Amino acid sequence: MTCLMIDIESIELSQNDEKRLQNKLVGGVILFSRNYKNKKQIKSLITSIRKVKKNILIAVDHEGGRVQRFREEFTLIPEMALLGQIYDHNKKEGLEIAKLCGWLIAKELAECDVDFSFTPVLDINFGSSSVIGDRSFHQEIKPIVELASSLSDGLKSGGMQSIGKHFPGHGYILEDTHLEVAMDNRSYEDIHNQDMRVFDELIKKNMGGVMPSHVIYLSCDQKPAGFSEFWLKEQLRGLLNFKGAIFSDDMGMRAAQIFEENIVLRVKKALEAGCDMVLVCNQGGKIDFLLENLEWNQDLVSIKRLLAMRRDDARDNIHDSVAENERAEDIKKILLKLRNQ
Repeated sequence: MTCLMIDIESIELSQNDEKRLQNKLVGGVILFSRNYKNKKQIKSLITSIRKVKKNILIAVDHEGGRVQRFREEFTLIPEMALLGQIYDHNKKEGLEIAKLCGWLIAKELAECDVDFSFTPVLDINFGSSSVIGDRSFHQEIKPIVELASSLSDGLKSGGMQSIGKHFPGHGYILEDTHLEVAMDNRSYEDIHNQDMRVFDELIKKNMGGVMPSHVIYLSCDQKPAGFSEFWLKEQLRGLLNFKGAIFSDDMGMRAAQIFEENIVLRVKKALEAGCDMVLVCNQGGKIDFLLENLEWNQDLVSIKRLLAMRRDDARDNIHDSVAENERAEDIKKILLKLRNQ
């Protein structure tokens, strides 16, 4: 297991893809909508990836709502804000549906041999973010904690780890770090007493992974969180006692590029700050330059954290059974009813 998670070009492996996957630094692949045609095709693609490197981590953004890369032949998972609305009306029903969504995400992705989705979003919806919005469960801390915990329980029951994002919290600011630099000028006390409380509670429930944001929190550090030892080592590892895997947000995002133009230095700074695995997507030929020039010796503790992110089929004791398929169909009917309301 090594430190880079990269993307691939299309719906089947190219020679360039195969060469990149063979590099010793590559330990993961993240899949996008451009990689997906249907379930048969994605299964074939993932099989070909694992033929190149058997134990590689396979991931996807499969939150639900507008962030769901695989759609055709998959159940459309609702945006998390809808679960928050259900929770407000009927807490028990909201938590039950969140758990069912988590289980169904794990089941459908497991059928295609995907290890995990980068979910849940733990950001608070302050009503100001251009990129978070309805990806957030709620405007208040308690509902986010309870709904995210239920969704994570559902994921775990299906053998899949949860990954909370975007630490320490991306919901307050307007800017989208995919496109621009983002700065949060709140005090550390405000961030700690609001956003970080959500992560603290989920970490106590053994969340498997965390993804930091590319936001700069000006009162704490001049570096984006994913490049900051203050946030990753002092706060996440130290204060919150997080023992799981830290995955960077995409190094191809504009906020990361502006922080450090050189892709090798950019990735190295994220690793030095405390990331276990760094995502590098949509970089074209720059990925080859990175693979040729990055030097990184990953320690055994980091490798162990990443190995723990592999999907565990044994966790779901009704896997591939008639009862499991019936359960999935029942959940699909519930979610279809929600979308039609």
